[in-house]
Amino acid sequence: MSAPVANVFALRPTPARLWEARIFWVFRLATYAVLLCGAYVLGDIMLKGSAVVFQARAPFINTAFFTEAPESLHIFEYRGAKRAMGDKEFRAFRESHDIGSARVESIVYSAGGIFPNIVGTVLLVVGSMTIALILGVSAAIYLNEYARQGPFIQFIRLSILNLAGVPSIVFGLFGFGMFVIFFGWNVSLLAGWFTLAFMVLPVIITASEESLKGVPKGFREGSLALGATKWQSIRTNVLPYALPGILTSSILGIARVAGETAPIMFTAAYVMRDKLPWHDLENWWDFMFQGVMALPYHIYVVSSKIPQNEYTSRVQYGTAFVFLAVVALIALTSILLRNKLRARYKW
Repeated sequence: MSAPVANVFALRPTPARLWEARIFWVFRLATYAVLLCGAYVLGDIMLKGSAVVFQARAPFINTAFFTEAPESLHIFEYRGAKRAMGDKEFRAFRESHDIGSARVESIVYSAGGIFPNIVGTVLLVVGSMTIALILGVSAAIYLNEYARQGPFIQFIRLSILNLAGVPSIVFGLFGFGMFVIFFGWNVSLLAGWFTLAFMVLPVIITASEESLKGVPKGFREGSLALGATKWQSIRTNVLPYALPGILTSSILGIARVAGETAPIMFTAAYVMRDKLPWHDLENWWDFMFQGVMALPYHIYVVSSKIPQNEYTSRVQYGTAFVFLAVVALIALTSILLRNKLRARYKW
């Protein structure tokens, strides 16, 4: 029986290939380490946050956490038992019971719920993304369809790319100086909308322009050959087919807008506000000039501005859990709409 013939085309181990294999495994292990760290952080939030949001008894959801405003938590001893009550419950209890000289420890924002924060976050995201999509898609249409390509347009594109790397705190200071002070909008939804919209404009413009470039030129030429104007051609034969890519950019924008704290801290958010934006309005447009509470700012305040203990930890994890759920829900809506449009407009 003859010996097997060696494969002359097989790769032979060399020092360079050995080093390449080692570097490959270093990169692979580093990637796995990053993924594990992210999974640990997300899993920790989900595990501890779900314990706050859900409960073992019907209706199985902590409705008070979703329907009430944040309150101070009061901790005291009564008849040998340690009690923890929110501000409203504590006031009612003190009127009906004699707590005497019992020592009361108060911790702000550690009781009640986060309903105003949820409302404020949704309003900020929806309003800012609406403005950003209108301005961003309009700018992308001009740059890709109307502008005469040259050094000036290339300079504008480079400036847009550079704006994408500007820290959010800079946009916050810009919004504070421009919208809050110069325009006199004060701390309001309108100031927050425009600040956040300008922050995500570079992403929207770049992604929208790439989506427009991906539409075949034949769509434009065929429409123009049939007598349509340039705008009619763009509106009916280009923009609908670019919408899936534009919505992809909106998903990226939602993730950034919802998670920013610095811009809204300067322009739109309050630490505590008793009234919702639509309460006690003299005119309908006054709605836009109301400040709001927001989930990321609430997490920042509870995590860094008050003493930490087991009660503040409950609020932090519960708020973070709901915050991730709200962002995921808005992004999921955009993804479903994108997929629907992608299935409808095919070429």
